[in-house]
Amino acid sequence: MSPIGCFRRWASPLKKLQHKHKLLIASSFTITTTTTTTADKGEKPSRPFPPPIRVSLTESAGRGVFATRSIGSGDLIHTAKSLLSHPSLSLLHTVCYFCLRIKTTSISIDQAVFFCSEECREHSKGFYEIEKKADWSAFDEQCRMRGLKYPLLVKRLACMVLSGIASSDSLDILQPASLSPGMIVQMEEEFGSLRYTLTKAGIMDDQMAFLTKQWYTGVLARIRINAFRIELVGGSYEDLLLSAAASVEAEAAVGNAVYMLPSFYNHDCDPNVHIVWIDNVDARLKALRNIETDEELRICYIDASMNHDARQALLFEGFGFQCNCLRCLSGD
Repeated sequence: MSPIGCFRRWASPLKKLQHKHKLLIASSFTITTTTTTTADKGEKPSRPFPPPIRVSLTESAGRGVFATRSIGSGDLIHTAKSLLSHPSLSLLHTVCYFCLRIKTTSISIDQAVFFCSEECREHSKGFYEIEKKADWSAFDEQCRMRGLKYPLLVKRLACMVLSGIASSDSLDILQPASLSPGMIVQMEEEFGSLRYTLTKAGIMDDQMAFLTKQWYTGVLARIRINAFRIELVGGSYEDLLLSAAASVEAEAAVGNAVYMLPSFYNHDCDPNVHIVWIDNVDARLKALRNIETDEELRICYIDASMNHDARQALLFEGFGFQCNCLRCLSGD
């Protein structure tokens, strides 16, 4: 989505992490400053500085994000662009098909789905041209009937790969979830539906050489514990603090998205960082309190207002770990 002693995302080999680090820094977040003054002025820094963070291995929780200098409470640490996103099926005509911005006008650039601007339409051009060739009614209905959301992200990535704007190994650096035999059987059914839909659309086998059962289950296993529910709050940052703990059970989500750097943040039930979405899929990560140099930055994957047992059950069911953060160890 996804702690002290928790292990949501175990580390890939350190060599691979170092190999990907430059790409991560270049593509995952927007460079910004982190002073209280700039935060108070609408997050528009007069001088750009690298975000005060580094990605390193933790002692017990795989990869983590650490502060390279002190960060003040309320500071904007960095922003992040999504690797891929998809709106909720029920909101295809009211949420932008690319940036997930909520529709505020009756004008749509495309009749089948809603794009909030020509810019978003252009950014979507590659994968959407592939999507338009296929009839997704059966695939979407399968997802709707089963309450599935992550296969929509796999569909989006597959179309991005087919259009040439993404690599089939784009998500390989992210840690996959552990899958039960039952999960794998269901994923194989979903894979068959995706492959069948694209085949009916005239996509040739050689174009879909990457689209195997192994690829599908591998991508979905990564999306399961790395995707974020996008809940747009709008307004000022002060308004956001009123709902600082995002809940994976909430019904306010406009869609789901996968990011690179935010996926490296470990969980804590008493987090020091908050990830928020103002009016579109672009993520903002802000400090909830003062953070010291070399302190690990953590977010909360769930609704932090839940009691101890409810949090433990949800984290284990949804993310596969038992939380041992200081709050949980205290029994709170």
